[in-house]
Amino acid sequence: MRKFKKGIVVTGSIGSGKSTVCTLLKLHGYSVIDADEIAHEVLQSLADEISIKFKDVVKNGKVDRKKLGEIVFADKDKLSWLEELLHPKIRDEIYAKCEILEDKNIFYFVDIPLYFERKGVYECFEKVVVVYASKEELIKRVMKRNELDSKAAKSRVNLQIDIEEKRKMANFIIDNSSDLLNLEASVNKFLNDLKGKANVG
Repeated sequence: MRKFKKGIVVTGSIGSGKSTVCTLLKLHGYSVIDADEIAHEVLQSLADEISIKFKDVVKNGKVDRKKLGEIVFADKDKLSWLEELLHPKIRDEIYAKCEILEDKNIFYFVDIPLYFERKGVYECFEKVVVVYASKEELIKRVMKRNELDSKAAKSRVNLQIDIEEKRKMANFIIDNSSDLLNLEASVNKFLNDLKGKANVG
C-alpha cells in the first residue's frame, strides 16, 4: 500500500488541545483531514445496518450517537461489532482524501485522536505530531470541559495510552501545557522544524 509521505498525523490525548492545533494549522493554510468528522459521516451512512443490530438507536434515518454509545460502551462484544463495521470504511475514506492531497506534493495533516491506540489500522503514515500536556493538566481540562468530577475525568484520560508514552513515540511535539499564546508559538516552531527537515530532505 502507498505510503503518505506528506501526510502528518496529529494526535494526543483527550483534553490535550488537538482541535485548537488543527484550527491553527488551517489558519496557516494547511489542509486538515478530520477523522472524527469522517467517522460521524460513516456512522450515519450505515444507519440501516446499525438499526438491525441495535433497536431504537435510529430515528428518522439518523443514528442517536449518545444512545448508541451507552449501549456499546457497556458491552465489549457490541463495541467490537461496531468497530469492525466502521473502522475499515473510516480508514478508506481518510486514505481517499490523502490520495488527493498527496498528489499536490505539499504537507497536510490528518487529525486521528486514537492513532496510537489503533496503530495497526493506519500504517501508511510515517510522521506523527503529538499535542502534549501533562496528565494532571489533561484531567483538569476534561473536568472543566465535560463537567466531570476528578475520578470520572481521570477514568476517561486513563482509557487512552499514557501521554508520556505517546510523547516518546512522536516525531514532533507541540506543547500545549500553557495558554493560547504559547501554543501558537509552539505551532510556529513545529512548522519551522517541519520546513527545515523538508529542505534538508
